[in-house]
Amino acid sequence: MSQIPTPRSLVGGAPQATYVLRFDGRELTAQAGQSIAAVLWAAGILAWRTTRQGGAPRGAFCGIGSCHDCLVTVNGRPNQRACLVPARPGDAVTTQEGTGHAAAVPGR
Repeated sequence: MSQIPTPRSLVGGAPQATYVLRFDGRELTAQAGQSIAAVLWAAGILAWRTTRQGGAPRGAFCGIGSCHDCLVTVNGRPNQRACLVPARPGDAVTTQEGTGHAAAVPGR
């Protein structure tokens, strides 16, 4: 009798090496292929933005980029949808309050 295959053996998957990104100064561990939202969820962070009116907490809602509830600032670029943006080694992700504002870039 043959051994029952596991899901991992069926797809030939193996865990990828991890890397670090920073969220509001805190180091978080990420894996290749994760979105920023997935990294935040895995770290137990469920809300990372506040609304313009009332300051209500927001995080990922739809998970497909339609609702814009998961906006974050990534490497100085505001209004990035955390559910769509792939996490990259060394990313600096910060909480966004309201609409967010781009950092001034000299020469632009």
